[in-house]
Amino acid sequence: MGLFSRATFYTTVNQLRDLPLHGGKEVAFVGRSNAGKSSAINTLANHTRLAYTSKTPGRTQHLNYFDLGENRFLVDLPGYGYAKVPPDVKAHWEGLLSEYLQTRGALCGLVIIMDARHPLTELDEQMLDWFTPTGKPVHVLLTKSDKLSRQQATLTLNRVKSHLAEHFPHCSAQLFSSLKKIGTDEAEAVIAGWFSAE
Repeated sequence: MGLFSRATFYTTVNQLRDLPLHGGKEVAFVGRSNAGKSSAINTLANHTRLAYTSKTPGRTQHLNYFDLGENRFLVDLPGYGYAKVPPDVKAHWEGLLSEYLQTRGALCGLVIIMDARHPLTELDEQMLDWFTPTGKPVHVLLTKSDKLSRQQATLTLNRVKSHLAEHFPHCSAQLFSSLKKIGTDEAEAVIAGWFSAE
């Protein structure tokens, strides 16, 4: 049984004051709205409908909590970079996102989802800039890697890793594919390590 296999929906939060007081640890997932975040969560959980995947990017506008058991939680954060929402809604969720990432004590690591065909966009860099001052670890999943040839995928991974090593030294990265189930064990091992670290 994998770390995510027992994941069940726990709660959804639209205001920081409503964040659950569970006394455990959280790992958050974030990414551009069409980078494949919900699919990655569902693949890790081996569950087709755990996180809501939608033809309309930008549907996750709250912090959605999933209980992994033993006081460990996965938090699905709103996607960023999707413009088709009213400006006041966008401002609210950007504020919610940045404050959660910068101030949440229970958060022990952040998984950033990037499309392997378009990694390290300006918004991805902004997310790294926002979060890295916390000193907490970051792991990048380069999703949709099955859409690249093996050579392209390797080149992309190496380029991302060298950029992270230079600018964000406590970030790691890997290739991932929800469709082909590539990289699930590696991702799970990294996240399990965060949960078990003292």
